[in-house]
Amino acid sequence: MRSELPPLLPIFRSRHQAELLTLLYLHPAQEQTVTELAEHVGVPLTTMQREVGRLLRAGLLSGRKVGRAYLIRAMVPGCYARPLTELLTLAFGPHLLIEQEFAALTDADAIAIFGSWVSRYLGESGAPPNDIDVMVIGRPPRSEVYEAAERVERRLGIQVNPVLITHDRWTQAVDPLVEQIQSSPMVWVKEFPKEAE
Repeated sequence: MRSELPPLLPIFRSRHQAELLTLLYLHPAQEQTVTELAEHVGVPLTTMQREVGRLLRAGLLSGRKVGRAYLIRAMVPGCYARPLTELLTLAFGPHLLIEQEFAALTDADAIAIFGSWVSRYLGESGAPPNDIDVMVIGRPPRSEVYEAAERVERRLGIQVNPVLITHDRWTQAVDPLVEQIQSSPMVWVKEFPKEAE
């Protein structure tokens, strides 16, 4: 699920450029067409074509023609690859990594990030977060949840705190933790199925 990006770091010329680079550098083996990138970032195709052209000329992206399609990927390896990946991962990417690593959880109805990382991500001023709080709603095996959190920690270099909540506990909202989470900003990385809403 797409969410608004945080306030721009001065090195990025636009929100869509930051989101484009995050998408490609956090998945360096993937190639996508300019049309797919435009759809994912949510900008017109002509805007994405201009942005991709700039980044190709700057040596931050690479492209190759396959039939009628032009496939774009991050310039990895490349002289900027490691520092740019680290910057994008810390500034914009935790929700993508959490979505990736928590995707295979058994019996997880929904997954969301809450707490200080989300506050900074959505533009609230404050100190940089020193951890990421992840809520998992459902009944997944606890060991799977903690293993997924450890994988994200290794990739980000920042502590990930998973909180397991049953569907009933979430919908009844009878304890202070659930009430606090429900009243705070969240970034959903896996939403409830339509029939569960």
